[in-house]
Amino acid sequence: MTIEQELAQDFIQAVQFCYQSELNPKAVQVQKTKVEFVGQYTFVVFPLLKISKKSPEATAEELGNHLKKSSKLVADFNVVKGFLNLSIHPKVWLNNLLSLSADKNQPIQDPKTVMVEYSSPNTNKPLHLGHIRNNFLGYAVAEILKANGHQVIKTQIINDRGIHICKSMLAWQKYANGATPESTGIKGDHFVGDYYVLFDKHYKTEMDELMQKGLTKEEAMQEAPLFKEAGLMLKAWEQGDKEVTKLWETMNGWVYEGFEHTYKTMGVDFDQLYYESDTYKLGKDIVEEGIQKGVFYKREDGSVWCDLTADGLDEKLVLRKDGTAVYMTQDIGTAIERYRDHKINGIIYTVGNEQDYHFKVLFLILKKLGYDFHEGLFHLSYGMVDLPTGRMKTREGTVVDADDIMQEMVDTATKATEEKGKTEGFTPEEIHAINTKVGLSALKYFILKVDPRKGMVFNPEESIDFNGNTGPFILFNYVRTKSILAKNGGSAQLDLISEVDLSEKEIELVYKLMDYPKALALAAKEYSPAVMANYCYDLAKDYSQFYAASPILNEENEALKQTRILLSEKVGAVLKNGMELLGCEMPERM
Repeated sequence: MTIEQELAQDFIQAVQFCYQSELNPKAVQVQKTKVEFVGQYTFVVFPLLKISKKSPEATAEELGNHLKKSSKLVADFNVVKGFLNLSIHPKVWLNNLLSLSADKNQPIQDPKTVMVEYSSPNTNKPLHLGHIRNNFLGYAVAEILKANGHQVIKTQIINDRGIHICKSMLAWQKYANGATPESTGIKGDHFVGDYYVLFDKHYKTEMDELMQKGLTKEEAMQEAPLFKEAGLMLKAWEQGDKEVTKLWETMNGWVYEGFEHTYKTMGVDFDQLYYESDTYKLGKDIVEEGIQKGVFYKREDGSVWCDLTADGLDEKLVLRKDGTAVYMTQDIGTAIERYRDHKINGIIYTVGNEQDYHFKVLFLILKKLGYDFHEGLFHLSYGMVDLPTGRMKTREGTVVDADDIMQEMVDTATKATEEKGKTEGFTPEEIHAINTKVGLSALKYFILKVDPRKGMVFNPEESIDFNGNTGPFILFNYVRTKSILAKNGGSAQLDLISEVDLSEKEIELVYKLMDYPKALALAAKEYSPAVMANYCYDLAKDYSQFYAASPILNEENEALKQTRILLSEKVGAVLKNGMELLGCEMPERM
């Protein structure tokens, strides 16, 4: 039983004793005392005035006096208008510190089986800064759900088909002269991405020529020879043309090798992969079923649509006039296939907020098709990531690649540690390993500390600061706890810990440590790693203040010394737990 639960029981008993009235336990709320007041927990007594028949101050005083006499938890109290602020006995905090579990996992009742989709790249370009937020967010949500006891299946849908894939294939055919990643020394996904950019360059030239001849921009986009060729290539691929299929397999293979390297550096993984080249076929079959059910209708040109105007949306294309699939076709098929493959309670789609409308339509279409599982679908919509220089554009080649960002973070961490003189006594291999952990943790933390729904600007130099709300600040305080244990020769000696008077800073730390299960549960409920990230920062900040104010290894009182060592050990364990849920590797030394 937690302190809050036990306090609530004591409060109910106090009300019954003082006013001969029974309270509904669900109506009793234990709040944290505001920082400007003395105490740790607060009860609001205004709802009790009808039964006490007294003023708010008098009611709070009466209940406070009874609790001080009857509760094993309450050492003292104070009243601020109708707020009863309770100070908990120091022994209670010490007992809670001794019994605190450092387990990362805090299972909840009624766990679910959930699939979390993230990354979902196109095989015509490397992963970029936007994918970094997507991958870190999806991976962290999956890990947080697992820590809450849920069964989680991490997956991605690889967008390995479509006209955008054919654009890079066609450009390679026309302009590569047989070049390969091996012959050029360029990483496979970057190599293919260069041809996607090259296609767009030539495509725009053709469009300009057509517009000079009097065509509108929209007409030029459709009539440009390169675009038409890409469309024909897509149709040939869907019809199983051997030459096109072989080129598709070769270029996708180059990209997959590149992705594998990037994912390894990111520290993310997947339990199952889905490929659009497989799922779009199922989607096309479902479209035919939908036509029979009257959910879809076919226009005169042969294209298939879903009319959602009665639901406040618009008409949605689900099959082109030439019979080729669109993204909606694929997503319908994939959702159905996933529920057929696994007994899952829901799917969380980690996709940027520019696709909000797409997922509204997808979920509604699945509902109209009669699939009850639509209720378990959730779009984890997140804001875009920009750089201080502005937004990125893939086709124009102005995207910041994920590989480059991660390397820049390691380089920035290396520079910062060298400037601070923190490399003395380490081998070159140890220095590189530490800087890699610091740099990537700085990146992950900076991305994940922001509420997923908000857009953000990523500033590499700001993220690597060893002060303030940053990953390196948290890592540095974690390493402090490890250093204390190392200098002590190991963990605290529990048999030497006896009743001691904890300072306010120490009580705040125990208080914060006890909040870990709540932060974990809230992060899972809201699908928000930001909750866990900011909890870790608050804990590290409180520990930093305690560390500065209190002697630990030099403390003469042995019981207090061992208590502070134990406190450091618990803080370190919880920081490690929380940060690892965010995908951050914690260095043992810095």
